[in-house]
Amino acid sequence: MSIHRESVKTHQRDQMLDVTSHVQLLVGKSGIESGMAIIFVPHTTAAVTINENADPDVKSDFLQKLSMLIPKHEAFYQHDEGNSDSHLKTSLVGSTVTVLIESGRLVLGRWQGIYFCEFDGPRERQMHVKLVSFDP
Repeated sequence: MSIHRESVKTHQRDQMLDVTSHVQLLVGKSGIESGMAIIFVPHTTAAVTINENADPDVKSDFLQKLSMLIPKHEAFYQHDEGNSDSHLKTSLVGSTVTVLIESGRLVLGRWQGIYFCEFDGPRERQMHVKLVSFDP
């Protein structure tokens, strides 16, 4: 059981990329029938979440609401790199999600997908995927 270090290229400052099919491809290649996939983003200004992947407006609503709640420029930010909002967004969204695997497939709801969330792009990022087997 190794960690897959996957490269993720983002193209905007704030962006959500659907990585579900890529994680499922890793599961398929692994041969795991029953287990879990742990997806971890090792950055302080990028995150990972599970949300609806049927309507693209969900992504824009999500990013827009985060920007309203945590604006890019605030007078009270003391961190002077210009990305304080990115750090706050990342902490709220989180750096890890775990998805069960059953019958060689990710166990997600009908409309769910796994999203890599960029809050300080564009950048070349990393996403780590650990696949754990429950198979005997």
